[in-house]
This record gives sequence, structure tokens and C-alpha cells, in this order.
Amino acid sequence: MPYEPDDYLSRHFQTSSIDLTQQVAELARNTTPPNSPNAALYQEMFMSVARMAQADRNRWDAKIMLQTLREMEMAFSLLEQFKRRRKVTVFGSARTPTDHPLYDLARQLGEALARYNLMVITGAGEGIMAAAHEGAGSENSLGFNITLPFEQHANAVVEGTGNLLSFHFFFLRKLFFVKEADALVLCPGGFGTLDEALEVLTLIQTGKSPLVPVVLLDQPDGRYWHGALEFMRAQLEANHYILPSDLRLVRLVHTAEDAVQEIARFYRNFHSSRWLKEQFVMRLNHPLSEPALKTLHKEFRDLCVAGDFQQRPYCELESDEPEFCDLIRLAFQFNGRDHGRLRELIDFINLPQHWAQNS
Repeated sequence: MPYEPDDYLSRHFQTSSIDLTQQVAELARNTTPPNSPNAALYQEMFMSVARMAQADRNRWDAKIMLQTLREMEMAFSLLEQFKRRRKVTVFGSARTPTDHPLYDLARQLGEALARYNLMVITGAGEGIMAAAHEGAGSENSLGFNITLPFEQHANAVVEGTGNLLSFHFFFLRKLFFVKEADALVLCPGGFGTLDEALEVLTLIQTGKSPLVPVVLLDQPDGRYWHGALEFMRAQLEANHYILPSDLRLVRLVHTAEDAVQEIARFYRNFHSSRWLKEQFVMRLNHPLSEPALKTLHKEFRDLCVAGDFQQRPYCELESDEPEFCDLIRLAFQFNGRDHGRLRELIDFINLPQHWAQNS
């Protein structure tokens, strides 16, 4: 969504006859590259820190702010070099032994993802995380470690490499697990794995995170995710705590190759999405045929608040992302609510028979 400054953050104030707004504006000008589109954002960040310093609250608040800013800046800096590579976040138990079938399955998953030039993100621990990194290799692995009094050491694949980040706060680590993920694969695990699974689904269901493939991976005779889905259908869906279409946000598979194929199919035509004012814009690798557009208008009209689906080229309003200028757009006024149905729409546009013949 476009940035709009908050009145609270942008208000002018003075302390001891010193105009902090003017001084902060000058600091922002001196530190920001000329013509940066982010200049106003950096100025608001400086203002937030200045306001906190003015209030001089307790030391714990100041430490939380400092640690958060440090960790975020460090993460942004490291991940900048990988921003054009698609990445898959893999969750699962750190306590899975090396001789367990799930360990081998996770290693196969890492190998398959690397073959498709997909990087593997994990929490950098042992068990499922180490297995996925072993399969992918260090050059295709990113580790987001958490500092804990136990189980906090990084696995041998990412330890000592430039592909490892360590976080003090769980909420920041979670942010980057989701922010960097073009897909998520969840293997069986404990409280942490279930926490990540439900949080990811909540973020996608509420539109706080872009729609990406969420794959549940278990061994062929495993009942872990099967039982979880049965509970969701019997308790969440049946009691109307979630929409019937919400469970379409996840796919259960039993082999590493099926997991990777599920991700590959998701991006066969669909590339990415964004909000552009009131329009939800989906970037496509191939334009849709006229019959496919007519089917969209008929079968998926419930996703539109008003109007119909419009297929169009890149426009000037998207000048902040020129690298995607060659991609065709499918734009509509999305209701912002039914993301399970949105997943069905993506499945529809990914079928080659719905693409224009000359694409």
C-alpha cells in the first residue's frame, strides 16, 4: 500500500527552544542519497528516535528499540544480495534424529529446491533444518538463528558462512521468515512449527502477507498434517471460524518432488502481486486468452468489490519497480477478504490452456 505519513509522527515540536524537526530534516538530507524516493521515510524514522530520546523513558524500552533497529538493518543489508533469487522457508523440528525418515525427506527437499535454483531458509538449527540445508548446500542456504540458552547453535552447513543471521527477538526472526519467502514448506515439528504454521496462515488469510504456496510435507504413511487438517475441518471450518475456502491456502504432499512441483506450478504464470491504490495487481508471465478472461468474469466475480478483471500492460504508477515492466498485468478491485478463492484464481491463470496462443 502507498505510504501516507501519520499526523502523530509528522507533527512539529520544539524542545528547549531547539526546532528538532528542522534539525532532523537536515540530518536526513545529509545522510540520504540525492533523489531517494525513501527520503521522507528516513526522516520519519529519525523523528521517531528523536521523540523517544526526548521522552527518555525506561532503559528497557530504549534497548528494545536499539536491538530491533540493529537487527533489521543487519538483515536488510545481508539479504540485499539475494533479493532476485526466489527463496523457500522450511520449518520443522530441531529434534528430528538423523536416522529418522523425515530427516531424509527434508534432505531430499533441499536437494530438489536447489535443482530449481531456489534458496532454502531455515532457523539454522539441527533436525529438519540441518537436513534441508545439507540437501541444498551452503551456497543455496540461508540461516536465521535465534539466540537461546539451549538449541541455539547454528548447524554445520551455515555456521561460519556469510549466509547466517542471528536474532535476539523471535518476532523479528518471524518477520524475515515470511518476508523473504516465495513459498513455505512445513514438516512435522513441535510448538514452534505449529506456531509458524498458524501464524503464516493467519497472515495470508488476513492479507498481511502476500499469497505464496504453503506446502505441508510428511512421510507417505505420516498422520501429522493429516490429523491437523482433520481438526481444522471438524472444528474451525464446521464451526464457521474460518471460510470454507481458507483451507485451500495449504496443500498436503508426501514427497520432496511433489512439494517442489507445487511451488513451481504456483509460479508457472503468476509472478507476483501488489496493491496499486484501490487496484489489486497480479503480474503474469503470459497474457490470458479472451475465453479465459470471460471465464474469470463469470467464475471469479465474487472476488471483485466492483467492476471486472482488466488485463493491461505496465503503467507509470508502477515506476518504482521498472524491473517488472515487461510483465502483463491482471488488475481488479479485490475484496481483500477471500484469499482462499484468490488461490483458486491463481491456479486458474497458471493453466497453459488459459494463456493467449501467441504468448
